[in-house]
Amino acid sequence: MPIVVDIDVMLARRKMSVGELADRVGITPANLAVLKNGRAKAVRFSTLAALCEVLACQPGDLLRWEDGEGGEAESAASTVGAAGE
Repeated sequence: MPIVVDIDVMLARRKMSVGELADRVGITPANLAVLKNGRAKAVRFSTLAALCEVLACQPGDLLRWEDGEGGEAESAASTVGAAGE
């Protein structure tokens, strides 16, 4: 999946365990693990907001898009740049 979840990075930066984060956010450790390991199909904005509040971060610190097609995003950006010139 091209969306990568970096919750483990923020947990390490905050020196917090998965169990502590789950407890403070109000979700089960199992559901947090599903999200953390990139197996979730969706995330509620309320959950994302709670994660950001507890970890003192922005949504972009937890989620990022990775080009899995080997340059598709790069060629699309080149096309847009060329058209704008």
